Amino acid sequence: MKIGFLVGSVSREAGGLFQSVRGLAKAVMSKDTTARVFGISDKKSAVDSLAWQPLSVYTFQPRFRAWGYSNQLLPALFRADLDILSTHGLWKYCSVASHQWHRRTGRPYIVHSHGMLERWALQNAKWKKQIAALLYEHTHLRDAACLRALCEAEAQSIRAYGMRSPICIIPNGVDLPELVESSAVEVESPLFQKFAQGRKVLLYLGRLHPKKNVASLIRAWKQTLNSDRPISESWVLAIVGWDQGGYDRTLKQLANDRGLLFADVSSDRTELSRQQSTAPSLAFLGPQFGAEKNACYRACDAFSLPSLSEGLPMTVLEAWAYGKPVVMTPECNLPEGFAAGAALQIGTTPEEIAAGLKQLNEMSDDDRRTMGARGRSLVATKFSWPRIGEQMRLVYDWVLGGGPTPRTVRL
Repeated sequence: MKIGFLVGSVSREAGGLFQSVRGLAKAVMSKDTTARVFGISDKKSAVDSLAWQPLSVYTFQPRFRAWGYSNQLLPALFRADLDILSTHGLWKYCSVASHQWHRRTGRPYIVHSHGMLERWALQNAKWKKQIAALLYEHTHLRDAACLRALCEAEAQSIRAYGMRSPICIIPNGVDLPELVESSAVEVESPLFQKFAQGRKVLLYLGRLHPKKNVASLIRAWKQTLNSDRPISESWVLAIVGWDQGGYDRTLKQLANDRGLLFADVSSDRTELSRQQSTAPSLAFLGPQFGAEKNACYRACDAFSLPSLSEGLPMTVLEAWAYGKPVVMTPECNLPEGFAAGAALQIGTTPEEIAAGLKQLNEMSDDDRRTMGARGRSLVATKFSWPRIGEQMRLVYDWVLGGGPTPRTVRL
């Protein structure tokens, strides 16, 4: 079986799709299954394509970067002689190329929407998506042999959007890293040593985008500092992420306006927002990838994702894989974490987030470690890539007429 993976970007520029699509493509590989990856090139694709090895990766220069159009992409898909195509993401040229490939070859494709049909996502840049839906996206979704949802909630969103095609519910996955002793973590994470100063670290890691609701996290952090037991006495908030549309500046301005003393470690030197001797309670670390990102997970003591909308966030799975307790919203679509006692549930408002942070602060170190261990166990049993790769292969076989309807499929 020859599978093509079509994604707008094969680099870190794709955000969470970089990890999730790469992990899935590697996971479905077997002695009887090959996978090739097709995407639009960007400034990071040359170096990041190495992370896809041993997969074959093909990137093409864009003619219209904002839409992800390249006139080289579709001919390359035809030449590849694929049996089936997996298309990741919506609203861009990949959707058009996927559907044209299907019409020309008569072969099936599966659409992975990655949370892009969730209510919040549809309201964001609403009119652009409505135009895209009329021009090509609705037809692209309708003619798919199967639509993949990352969770039950996303499957419901796909049905609410009006799609009646079969849906397979298969989550993202993550690799389990080897855990190391705390002394090794300290050596591995000099970035945290600049500002932590012996305090515990609450980590946010991901895109800096309004959907992630980091602004409410900062407001909540300020509220906790004004409480009877200020969290900054024992904790510091580390914000790690890549900027989108200048939102990084907005967050730093918000922190400054709220009177928060913060460190900006995203530049070559640490800069404090105010000239004070007090240790900062907040730090902006800029984007971290590869070994540096892994070091952030290892060095933190808890992880927070106050998101307004998600498909299924890779960062929460990664935090659990490192045995870290998580504070997150139901909108992260990981109810398994709450059921397993691996996460604290918060709302999306600053007041609700502050209440969750207070609860995290009042837990003992042993209780937090136990919560993180439950998360790691959850990842091992439900979100491991070998398990998910096998589930996806069964769907490919079924779409191609080679097997019974998989248990993951909803007709």
